[in-house]
This record gives sequence, C-alpha cells and structure tokens, in this order.
Amino acid sequence: MRRFASQTRLQWAVTGDTVISRFMVYRVGGVMNVFRIVMASCAATAACSLAAIAGPWAQPGDAQLRSDIDLLAGAGVIDNITTHWPLPWASLLDHTSPQADLTTQPDYVRDAAARLHREGLAEAQLHLPRLTMTLDAASNPDFVRGFDALGRQTLETQVAAEYSWTTTAVHIALGARTTAKGDRQILVPDGSYIAQRIDDVVVYAGYLDHWWGPGWISAMALSTNARPLPQIGIARAGTEPFESSWLSWIGPWHMEFFVGDMDDKRLAKDTIYSGLRFAFSPLPHLEIGASRTDEMCGHGHQCKPFKGYFDFANQDNDVNIVNDEGAFDIRYSNTLGTWAYEIYAQAMNEDSNPIVHSGSSHQVGGSVWLPLQGGTGRLTIEYTDSVATRDLWGGGSFHGFAYNNYDYKDGMRYRGRTLGFSLDSDSRLLSIQTSYTDAGASRYTLTLHHAELSTPQNSWGNVVTTAPVIVNMAEARWSVPFESDSGRLRLDLEARVQDDQPRPARGALATIEARVTAGL
Repeated sequence: MRRFASQTRLQWAVTGDTVISRFMVYRVGGVMNVFRIVMASCAATAACSLAAIAGPWAQPGDAQLRSDIDLLAGAGVIDNITTHWPLPWASLLDHTSPQADLTTQPDYVRDAAARLHREGLAEAQLHLPRLTMTLDAASNPDFVRGFDALGRQTLETQVAAEYSWTTTAVHIALGARTTAKGDRQILVPDGSYIAQRIDDVVVYAGYLDHWWGPGWISAMALSTNARPLPQIGIARAGTEPFESSWLSWIGPWHMEFFVGDMDDKRLAKDTIYSGLRFAFSPLPHLEIGASRTDEMCGHGHQCKPFKGYFDFANQDNDVNIVNDEGAFDIRYSNTLGTWAYEIYAQAMNEDSNPIVHSGSSHQVGGSVWLPLQGGTGRLTIEYTDSVATRDLWGGGSFHGFAYNNYDYKDGMRYRGRTLGFSLDSDSRLLSIQTSYTDAGASRYTLTLHHAELSTPQNSWGNVVTTAPVIVNMAEARWSVPFESDSGRLRLDLEARVQDDQPRPARGALATIEARVTAGL
C-alpha cells in the first residue's frame, strides 16, 4: 500500500510491519514508558526545551484553519483529503503558495488560501525553537465537544516547546489541570510527540489527538472528546496519488495506523487500542473514508492481537476476542456561483457485518460558505445519532450497543470519556452553527444544540448522564488573534446557556469560558 515500489521502499514497508507486530505482542506499555522517560528528561533540561517545534501536521482543534481547508477543497484549490486529522502540511502548502494561480477565485477564497499558507509556513518552520503557553478557565466545562472544543476541565494550563529539523520534529508539552470523575491525573503530557519522516511516511510516538470524519460537531469513532492516549503510529507524509496506472484512479489518498496503551483506571487494565484509517478522493470534490478501531489484550483477556485483528467472524458460536468498530464516511464539496458547499455522512458499525446486523450509528450534515461584508460566512447543520440500528439502513434499534461491549466492560472510552461521539451511547444531537470571519481573522460563532442524552431503554448506561435528559443549548464565541514581531496571541471567549443539565445535576445553567494561547 505504499506509493512507490522501489526495493528500498518495500524494505521499509516490511520493516514497519515487523516493528508493529513486535510492538503489539510485547505490549505498548513498555515502549511508552521509554517515551515518557525521554519526555521527562527533555522537559528537565533547557537545551531540550529549546529544541522542540511544530511538526509535519495541521492538528485538530482550530476551526478557522479547518474552515479554510474545507472551503479551498470545495473551490478545487487543494485536494479533497480533509477529514483525516492530523492533516499533513505537505498536501496543503504547494497549492496555496503565492505562485499558485488563484486569479479566477473569489476574493474570500483567495483570503482563505493566504491565511492557510501563512499558518502553514509559521507551523512548518525548520531550525527555529518555539514556545507556546495556554490557559483555559471555565465555570463549567461543555459536555458537547466539537472539533474546536475548549477545555475538558474547569481549569487547564499548558506549556509546550517545539523544534523541527529537516526530517525530525519534537513537541514537548506539560500541562496541569483540575480533575474530574474518571480522570484524576493532574500533570498531563497531552500533545507531546516525536516524529521522524522516512521517505514518504512519518513514524511517531506520543500523545496525539485525532479527528476522523467529516463532522464539525461530532466524529463517530474517533474524536478529540477524550484525552489522547500514549501511542506509536505511522502515517503518510502527503496525499499525492499513486503513480501506478493501476492505482492512479484512487486519486489523492491518506493512510494512518497507530497502536496505543489505554493506561487509565479500567477493568481490563492496559488494554491495547489500535486505529486504522484510509481516505481517498477517486473523483474531483469527492472524499471517501474508512476506519477501524479495536480494543484487544488487557487484563483478563487473551492477547493474540493478529488472530483477533484478522478474525472477522463474530457469531454466537464464534465470538471475536477483540472489540472493534468500523466507520465509513463520504463527503462531497463543490461551488455554486460564488458559494462553496459540502454535504457529508458517516456511519459506525459495532458488529462485523457492514450491512446487516451491523449495530450502526449515523451522522449527516452539510455546510455552506459565502462572501459576507468583506469576510467569510459559514453555516453548518449536523445531526448525529448513536442509537444503534439493526442494520445500516435501520430495521429496529439496538439500545446501548454503541461504544459498549460484553467482554470489554469499559467500552470504547478513555479516562471517563467516549473516544468518539461526545454524548456517548443512545444519544442524539442536532446542531446549527453559524460563523463569520472578518478581514482581520477575528471569528464570531453562534451554535444551537438540541441534545437528547441516553434513552430509557439503554440498560448499559451513559457516561455523560445518569438518566435520560433533553438539553437545549446556545453557545456564542468570539475568537480574536493578535500578532507582533515577538509572537502571536489568540483569545477565545465563549458564553453558553442551557435549559437543563446532564443528570444528576438539574436546572438551567449559564457558563462562561476563556482561553488564552500565546506563542513565542
């Protein structure tokens, strides 16, 4: 599945598979303990703190960056690989450089290309040490966690040092936070990683966030709702099409595989978690993605990772020894006059058959971009439903099926949060989001949510609420950047009003949250 077929590259592919095999057999925990020691040693020395910078990817979490990428994909400026985060910068910068011919594009598309290129150059600078500091405070954390969600706790702070060489990137982060049920860790290394480019792939180890899917408010299988777990992985460094005439029809494509250690407090201690995603664009403006996530090994379980991973049977008389989920998504984007738009859908299957008896959860949505008063406006409508259906198209409900498993009682969750949809199992969320970015890159966002958390038929329970409840919420957010010769600063202010709360709390609630991010 590599782009080129030279002997050297084939040797790398075989070696990589061997490393992954040994890694899974000997458990990810031991490898990540070595990584933790390296991180701690680096953090303790000034030399290493100054030797760390931005890496090869655009990270999830920046709604303005994502909006620009999706808009440019719809306008045909960049390729359509936009749903697999982190995204490689290499696939974005070439098409948005000042030399790119954008003369036929509307002003607001050219503005997006300029913002994206400027951001990419700042993030991908080589041999330049950088330091980033973040402080986030909220009167009550938001339980609906979208692509650009703020803090998970009432108070969070982080210091990160970054450095990039020609083929190596190091990002060392150390944060402190208040605790919550299911997560009592105060000092956290979230966001830290070491990445090494080898030919056309990047091999990494660390604590990376992922967002797999086209949704703005939710991702079914893997999102940034939960904290990142310690992991090692391999991903393509770009999204260029195959050169082979046999495979060139696939178009631009991206692929990633990682394995991590679920090192939180859980019944099956040290469960191994793996994620595989392949996204491709066989036609202009069309992107198709498929992913698989698995839980395997852990205390009280057989640890035969290859046997379980490649055993696709899951019948009453032949139960698979792993807990897996499969997700499929499709996104189409284009332009209509001066407007750009996207429509998308995602389905997540809990059972082995992709069509019947699949235990499917669903998401549909769409966005429109338009020039507005010298800036850019965006409207997104999205609906996510984790009440699993008998098959892909419906056919009755499997209540409590999503994110739960008979053998792995903790389910697809990490440190008290679902790895995918932030409302957990048996929940529905309808969201309407409007956003406006002015000429100075300040962003104003208004979001309305109608959330139905859990159902009376959900005997498995829900980690967000102790009982079914309906919550209506309005969120208003202002994000403004400040730049100077010495660095950059971004201020995010958000106010939320909701008519009820996840149980056991009750009653209306008003919340304010602020985040300050400073980069030097």
